[in-house]
Amino acid sequence: MEIVPCPTIGITGSAGKTTTTTLVGRMARKAKDESGKMKDEERADLSFIPSTPLRAGLHPSSFISHPSSFVGGNIGDPLLNYVDDMQPDTLAILEISSFQLEQMTISANIAAVLNVTPNHLDRHGTMAAYTAAKARILQFQTGQDTAILGRDDPGAWNLRAEVRGRLYSFGFSPMPAGGQGTFVRQGVIYLRTKDGETAVLDEADIQLRGNHNRLNVQAACAIACAAGIPVAAIQAGIQDFHGVAHRLELVREWNGARWYNDSIATTPERTLAAIRAFDEPIVLLLGGRDKDLPWEELAALVHERVDHVVLFGEAAEKINAALGAPVPGQPPQYGGKRPYTLARCSSLKEAVQAAAYAAEPGDVVLLSPGGTSFDEFRDFEERGEVFRTWVSELS
Repeated sequence: MEIVPCPTIGITGSAGKTTTTTLVGRMARKAKDESGKMKDEERADLSFIPSTPLRAGLHPSSFISHPSSFVGGNIGDPLLNYVDDMQPDTLAILEISSFQLEQMTISANIAAVLNVTPNHLDRHGTMAAYTAAKARILQFQTGQDTAILGRDDPGAWNLRAEVRGRLYSFGFSPMPAGGQGTFVRQGVIYLRTKDGETAVLDEADIQLRGNHNRLNVQAACAIACAAGIPVAAIQAGIQDFHGVAHRLELVREWNGARWYNDSIATTPERTLAAIRAFDEPIVLLLGGRDKDLPWEELAALVHERVDHVVLFGEAAEKINAALGAPVPGQPPQYGGKRPYTLARCSSLKEAVQAAAYAAEPGDVVLLSPGGTSFDEFRDFEERGEVFRTWVSELS
């Protein structure tokens, strides 16, 4: 970012980065018409734009005056590929991982930390070290910059002491007195700034499953507001957005059961969120490679909500131990839709076949592994793609 000639937005977190970054990119694009100029009706909505100038003297309204915006970083193409095409009024929207943050010595003008939950402990060693890596996104900001923090997540919210400029927040919990950001009132997402409150949209209009995705939408709204993107463009960016591939992606309905691809779930925390997105009976595919993360909380929810578990990959033994072996002759303590069962498989392909055998009409069959793909696949995307293929071939 040292050589980028334009305002920047950086988004990090243990989960939700790609969905939030994609949404902010959509909102930025919607803020421009075909000629790259703001529409007159959008221009009238700019009363909530903060007056604090950004680094290099750029006011947030300049974010939406140019036809180009860049979305990338940890997703899409590298930023360096586009630096020569950027103008002072281009907007660069970047997803940033903890690995990338370790190497950074400059912060984005608008820096968002969505959440900080256990992840990559095989790389960082301790939760403290992982949190410190995430906090670096705020470390080099100035008093002219803006931070956006998830206030429902202790790991993110505890970083507010690191904020040097303006603070926006998002979440279902009450907004702090005098705070700015997003909140929900009677099922409607609102933006609050120093100039007042603005209704953005009804939560019922969000096309994504799960409270975690509603938080992602709130985060995107707060980030876009901080960037001076008009409410009309924020609304348009959310409209008809059905999510990103491999994130609670509906693959097909087969024999009355709906199959979902959530291959991005490479931590138990993400699998927890996926399970909570459904009310139907669940057949859950769990496994992959472990990242030295705790499985106990997920195991408790599995016993409460999942009807059939299919274990696969290197982490199968560790997950099985966390789930706990049933006592011979006694049914497990279980509050699900029907008696809990478990299968062990050597590969994801075998797991798909086992899930197809176990699924009943009305079930959700959910690939939300909780582990990485590297024991069997190149990355989570390849795992999700072959899962799609194998599910599509069921007959």
